[in-house]
Amino acid sequence: MITNTELEYKGNLYPNQIVDFLQDVDKLYFTSENGVVLQITVLRNSMLRFRYATSYNFEPDFSYAISKVGRRGYDKLDISETKTEYLIETIRMKVLVDKKTMRVQISDPEGNIINEDEIGFHWEENYEYGGNTVKMSKIAQTGESFYGLGDKATHSNLKGKRLENWVTDSYAYGKDRDPLYKAIPFYVGLTNGKAYGIFFDNSFKTHFDFAHERRTTASFWADGGEMNYYFIYGPDMSKVVRLYTDLTGKPELPPLWALGYQQSKWSYFPESNVKEITKKFRDLKIPCDAIYLDIDYMDGFRCFTWDKTRFPDPKRMIGELEEDGFKTVVMIDPGIKIDRDYWVYQEAMENDYFCKRGDGPYMHGKVWPGECHFPDFTNPEVRKWWAELYKEFMAEMGVHAVWNDMNEPAVMEVPSKTAPLDTRHNNDGNPSTHRKSHNVYGMQMVRATYNGVKKHSYPKRPFVITRAAYAGTQRYACTWTGDNVATWEHLWLANVQMQRMCMSGYSFVGSDIGGFAEQPNGELFARWIQLGIFHPFCRVHSSGDHGDQEPWSFDEEITNIVRKFVELRYELLPYLYTMFYDYSKNGIAMLKSLVMFDQEDPQTHFRTDEFIFGDQILVCPVQEPNAQGRRMYIPRGKWYNFWTEEVVDGGKEKWVAADLDKIPLFIKEGAIIPKYPVQQYVGEKIIDTLILDVYYKEGVENSMVYEDGQDGYDYTKGRYSHRKLKLQGKPNSLSIQQHKDGTFITSYNTLEFRFHGLPFEIDGIEIDNEEVSLKDINQNGNHSIEVNKNFTSLRIIGK
Repeated sequence: MITNTELEYKGNLYPNQIVDFLQDVDKLYFTSENGVVLQITVLRNSMLRFRYATSYNFEPDFSYAISKVGRRGYDKLDISETKTEYLIETIRMKVLVDKKTMRVQISDPEGNIINEDEIGFHWEENYEYGGNTVKMSKIAQTGESFYGLGDKATHSNLKGKRLENWVTDSYAYGKDRDPLYKAIPFYVGLTNGKAYGIFFDNSFKTHFDFAHERRTTASFWADGGEMNYYFIYGPDMSKVVRLYTDLTGKPELPPLWALGYQQSKWSYFPESNVKEITKKFRDLKIPCDAIYLDIDYMDGFRCFTWDKTRFPDPKRMIGELEEDGFKTVVMIDPGIKIDRDYWVYQEAMENDYFCKRGDGPYMHGKVWPGECHFPDFTNPEVRKWWAELYKEFMAEMGVHAVWNDMNEPAVMEVPSKTAPLDTRHNNDGNPSTHRKSHNVYGMQMVRATYNGVKKHSYPKRPFVITRAAYAGTQRYACTWTGDNVATWEHLWLANVQMQRMCMSGYSFVGSDIGGFAEQPNGELFARWIQLGIFHPFCRVHSSGDHGDQEPWSFDEEITNIVRKFVELRYELLPYLYTMFYDYSKNGIAMLKSLVMFDQEDPQTHFRTDEFIFGDQILVCPVQEPNAQGRRMYIPRGKWYNFWTEEVVDGGKEKWVAADLDKIPLFIKEGAIIPKYPVQQYVGEKIIDTLILDVYYKEGVENSMVYEDGQDGYDYTKGRYSHRKLKLQGKPNSLSIQQHKDGTFITSYNTLEFRFHGLPFEIDGIEIDNEEVSLKDINQNGNHSIEVNKNFTSLRIIGK
């Protein structure tokens, strides 16, 4: 067990001898002589919660992060004690609590140590604000790696880094700039091939040190609140992320159009400019599903208003855009202009909905409209009011989606860039200052927006975007990585940030493709598009003050490359939608870093560039100019080069050719990849055939295809189609078994199988165990056959 080494830090206090133990079903209480209470809650076989109270008193148990519908329950809980320690056992973990120091050690059932307190819990009284600075120090195991923490602008492996969480408007941030727009205090540790996760659910400013100050110590602490963290054991990283996502919540399925290509700029106005842009997309046959209106559509930047000079009839315009296949997305910020003639301001004042300072005056700050007040979105009454403000936009004008920006909240011309720390918040009946509520302010704004958009878009599904986020915000909104820059460094950052966000439970994420600040050249824009189509949220957005950034803004070569890859995005929509289904139902990350894909291969632990899109597509962007290819790591197994169909063995680095019109792209052997025909927008065509690209493998591989009505909620009543496809390849045959769930009737009756890498010519076909004449099969050479969608088994026999 842990030795009782005395490590003294000036001002810090530590638990001492445990003098009392109490069990209340799944909650275990350990009380020390000096008034510290450790509460351990067994949530699942692989998940524990640790809370520490000082002076015997816990704070009210309240969290915005934890989902109310997460799964709970365990199979076994045994508690025993010796002279020196308590032992807690589930079927997945053993926990030792040292009686003398209250330090904790966690091991797997075989006794291998997974995580261990160093100093453990300690605290220091905060004389300026009251309360405590609460701290936890863990032993960093030899060779241990650390991942997660949301969209940090740094290397994927966080070992040696020191970071903090305080949502911040970080315009044109650079590599290693910290903090950024999100506070997701969750990380994954990997030690001796086994993964665990720690979620520090504390909304104050939090800090993490991953063996930076001392190479043998990993620590985290907060400027206030409780030491309250969840421990999740894998041992697979994918399971850790899945359990964390279940704990903090999974999103519902978005409308399929939200996974299409989207175009934005600060700003498209007036209406004639919007129509010019959308017409150009259709004329050039570059698929696009959404057009964005930034703050310049408003009357003097007043939220929920329209500039009637620029947009004289928004309802008509939105309807005409929809007829041409474009959904309209509008921005809404939190700052409400101080204006007695402005109806939103009047309502908020009359109902006392704005935030106030510690001594009573309203908190105010300058944003785009000028001096503003800010609604207290931590007040449930304010959230209800805010949700109703969307009625006119969504239900009457036909706006399709809402984008919440500046919701850190960002405040201009003040050093802190945000609200004063003494700003008061309701905090759902647990009054707090901005020190506690800052990190959840944007989350609660977008929660209110989500509720309003969902209510007033019904029966359609909502689509909402947020810039600021705390853990659990994935329940309400898609997000992006904020105001990036048109540089090659930021292309690298976008790649790493997407992987990190997906590992942090937040998969519906993208970057401003091409960079928000400054202007990319054509090559950088093309390379960024090639990466961006493999991110769940695919949007071009730019500041517009350095030039245009539409697909046709460079030259014909770049325009053609952009079209080629956006078309590929639309072909892959059923694959992407299936990924999202797996994320929304099971918490499976939509993108996987190589270490998450194969943690047993030590070569993956520090890889940053390559990632797995879904489960079966390997992507590696080209991230430097004038490149005709690049070296990349191919993970273990066999992979098909998407462009050449060459089969390569993984587990090693390889040079991969990739001229400007290509990105290194590989398909896992055995995969069955679903595709739709290219559409200019979702719903343009009735899908009459589902294409299934089959990549031969000698052995077994499972794939699936999820489909439904693409919008609305019939899927929750069983109206979906979930095809599970099992491939089994042999030297002279290939079999595919289909099992289908759901009552949704797809528009197509035919599946077109396109075979890749068959080691034989097709000599015979059996469908549902009956031999079918080759003359009766629509066959395109040796590579394609069409069969009825309702088959159960398909067997291809070779010569």
